Amino acid sequence: MSRQLLHTPEGVRDIYAEECARKMAVQDKLQNVFHLYGYQNIETPAFEFFDIFKKERGSASTREMYKFFDRENNTLVLRPDMTPPIARCVAKYFMDEPGPLRLCYLGQTFFHTVSYQGRLNETTQTGVELIGDDTSDGDAEMIALVIDALRSTGLQEFQVELGQVEFYRGLAEEAGMDEDTQEQLRELIENKNFFGVEELLTEQTMPENLKQVFLKLPELFGDIEQIRLARTMTESPRALRAIDRLEQVQEILDKYGLGDYVSYDLGMLSKYSYYTGIIFKTYTYGTGEYLVTGGRYDKLLVQFGKDTPAVGFAIVVDRLMQALSRQKIETEVKRVEKMVLYERSAREAAIGLARHFRGNGQALQLIRRPSDKSVTDYVSYARRQRISRLFYLTGDGKQVAEYQVRDGRMETCSLSVMLSAAGFPADDAKDFSDNHSMTDENGKRRM
Repeated sequence: MSRQLLHTPEGVRDIYAEECARKMAVQDKLQNVFHLYGYQNIETPAFEFFDIFKKERGSASTREMYKFFDRENNTLVLRPDMTPPIARCVAKYFMDEPGPLRLCYLGQTFFHTVSYQGRLNETTQTGVELIGDDTSDGDAEMIALVIDALRSTGLQEFQVELGQVEFYRGLAEEAGMDEDTQEQLRELIENKNFFGVEELLTEQTMPENLKQVFLKLPELFGDIEQIRLARTMTESPRALRAIDRLEQVQEILDKYGLGDYVSYDLGMLSKYSYYTGIIFKTYTYGTGEYLVTGGRYDKLLVQFGKDTPAVGFAIVVDRLMQALSRQKIETEVKRVEKMVLYERSAREAAIGLARHFRGNGQALQLIRRPSDKSVTDYVSYARRQRISRLFYLTGDGKQVAEYQVRDGRMETCSLSVMLSAAGFPADDAKDFSDNHSMTDENGKRRM
């Protein structure tokens, strides 16, 4: 049993040391871009009432949720999706705010996806929600923000695929399809199941030309010119308005200078039923799944009491990290480069030295050497921790042995010489070396 407790449950993993540092650095880069676009952070609980994510909200299916009960026997779930909780917050705290709200977030989401081997059940997502803007400019801002955010991490080769759920719904409306049939057909088209689409359509009563449009939906992808061809396939006003919207978004993205990052797929149909307009996903090589998913959801907030349009997206940070790793894109992180090792008699000098370094923004480890361990033990430890320099203070601390861990060199010098070599002003180095004690001659603490 004790051995089992050392392992994590299926679908989750530990992240530590340099990998964790890289992930945090990437998250900081993404969040910085969000802030540059004027978005402010919001944080919601990791678990919510089940009703926040129920089927009518169009979020994850019940079987994908981690469910449990509180003391009052309310059903709670670990959030599988960030958007419904933010919609709840906006309806609660910004009910009377008419202007657009720009919110960004960073948090964990939880999916119970046992059937998908190798897929994480807990993932980190970061993204934005633009509330109260129903324009094509708002749609385009989402795409531009995705592109700029991903580029900030060093990723360059990726593609944003845009779809429009209203095109499909316009066709389904024209065909007189019931909701169950629409959902079956949506799944088949989303999975590019040509034979399944054809089989289902043979059971439906509708004009032959409409059947042909549905059959061609999985093939309707490419640049904006390819999508314009869809105009000739339908007379549905709803479907034609969807094409108009995509053309407007492309025109705006061209003004951003980002149009080349975008392609279109009218066969992209999200399983989340709260989407009402554009939807999009972002792909790159090195990972088989999308990095980003998002879209417009103009009818979600009204379910919480605030009737306002919205659009947003989520970046799956874990997949982005996988892509960066496989594409060999380095993420710079601040490493601990120094260690100050000291004997008990040199404690005050060591603490003062550590404060000197840290006060100048240089990270270090401060360790007192126990009598049963040698300096060599700590040089080996520093090498394992990828620490490049070790300073060993003995006696009263005025003499320092500096070890260059990577090449095995060792030099001995005075504390003032070492400080000067480390970049401290000569006068400051001498003053500190001469007066390293933390207290003055009267026993008062030095400032």
